[in-house]
Amino acid sequence: MSTNKRKSFVLKTALFATGVSGIVAEYILSTLASYFIGNAILQFTLIVSIMLFAMGLGSRISKLFNKNIVAYFVLTELILSVLVSFSAIISYLVYGFTDSSWLVIYILSILIGLLIGLEIPFATRINNEFEELRLNISNILEKDYYGSLIGGLFFAFVGLPYLGLTYTPFLLGLLNLFISFWLFLVLKDFIGAKWQKGFKIAYLLVFVGITLGAVFAKPIVTFGEQVKYKDKIVYTKQTKYQKIVVTKWRNWHSLYINGNQQLSTFDEFMYHEPMVHMAMNLSGVKKNILILGGGDGCIARELLKYKGIDKITLVDLDKAMIELGKENTIFTDLNANSMNNDKLQTVTQDAFTYLEKSKQQFDLILVDLPDPNNVDLNKLYTKEFYYLCKNKLSDDGVFITQAGSPYYATKAFYCVDKTLKSVGFKTLPMHNQVLTLGEWGWVLAKKKTITKEMLSNIDVSNVSLRWFNNEAIPQITSFGKPLVDTTGIKTNTIFEPVLYTYYKQGNWDLY
Repeated sequence: MSTNKRKSFVLKTALFATGVSGIVAEYILSTLASYFIGNAILQFTLIVSIMLFAMGLGSRISKLFNKNIVAYFVLTELILSVLVSFSAIISYLVYGFTDSSWLVIYILSILIGLLIGLEIPFATRINNEFEELRLNISNILEKDYYGSLIGGLFFAFVGLPYLGLTYTPFLLGLLNLFISFWLFLVLKDFIGAKWQKGFKIAYLLVFVGITLGAVFAKPIVTFGEQVKYKDKIVYTKQTKYQKIVVTKWRNWHSLYINGNQQLSTFDEFMYHEPMVHMAMNLSGVKKNILILGGGDGCIARELLKYKGIDKITLVDLDKAMIELGKENTIFTDLNANSMNNDKLQTVTQDAFTYLEKSKQQFDLILVDLPDPNNVDLNKLYTKEFYYLCKNKLSDDGVFITQAGSPYYATKAFYCVDKTLKSVGFKTLPMHNQVLTLGEWGWVLAKKKTITKEMLSNIDVSNVSLRWFNNEAIPQITSFGKPLVDTTGIKTNTIFEPVLYTYYKQGNWDLY
């Protein structure tokens, strides 16, 4: 390989590495923004758009540099390596101490975009010495775009599921740094002596800094998270779907998904007992049961108090959540090892997809999913989803879904009820005061009539329960007037996802 071809090859390899690290940085910041702020689709849209705009701005700024282009290119690579490496740690630390983490994430997006925008014109101008224009531009852009593809695949299938947001940035930062150093060695003849000396020191310092950052990344991230949670974190895992955190206070534990509390071992029975036992006692036959969500195993625990059940199928998108319910002693103690019961089968799949493909009919369907606070989860509270549920429900079967809070998110609660009615379900809303969550609600539904009068036949006195009893039944189905005007509430659909907007508009400051 000739000298010019070698220099051009190294330069294009550097652009490939930039493509890899740049796209991964976009996804890391987008994922963090989704975790900290919520609304994944909006955050991914904003951050990708911001970074692309900043790349354009960086390209424009590159016109201001007329001399020492190689030196500035190498400097850009160095700074990019640092920003990519520490983007997650910086975001976590800011998240722990302020509610303005979104601003820091957007600023990091702009800075990284600016650097990538500077690099491409710099590389094109440098490569002009080694290739004719026709080949130069196409080869430079080609390598950057190919790097973006590899970076995206790496993040989706390796980085996020195996390295997490803690270590993925450092790996990509080091990759960028090493290739940048290789480029520096090959093109150092184009760099002045003073620049060369400064770069050698800078490379050493950056390498040491990134290495130390990687070594101490986990405790730093844990510290940043711990500041945000009032109780001690005893378990944390970033999966490709969500951030799972378990905290401990005295003898009780709380489960959080993406920063939102899902349950507390202190009072989870005040949530799960009404949900399960109301539905079970309204169902004529209860042999084949479907749980959508509920990976903690508490719903399964309550169901298994009934001997007539033949089979329970539990569908959860996140394998890590199922494993937590099956293997973690906090949850196996809590759920009475229900997730390992012979009657229960677990399926790792999206609930919507499962219902589309399943040919089974179920006597009871219980939906225990996180609140619909983004468009992704909104899909599992839509008319289309409830239509699938109705089709998979036996004629005398019972359906129940958690529906958020009738007081903190009143419009969202009644939107769930209206959406269920839109597919032909007869509904009966329920609510209960869960001490750690506040007033929480569900909506019961049947294909046939369901009324409050039917509740008089329910008798749970022979079931081993901690809180729920016959006297509680009339109370949990009785409501005062809605706190807001609910007359104009729309049905929630995939193509008109209004529910998560209603949810966001709730009185969560009172929670």
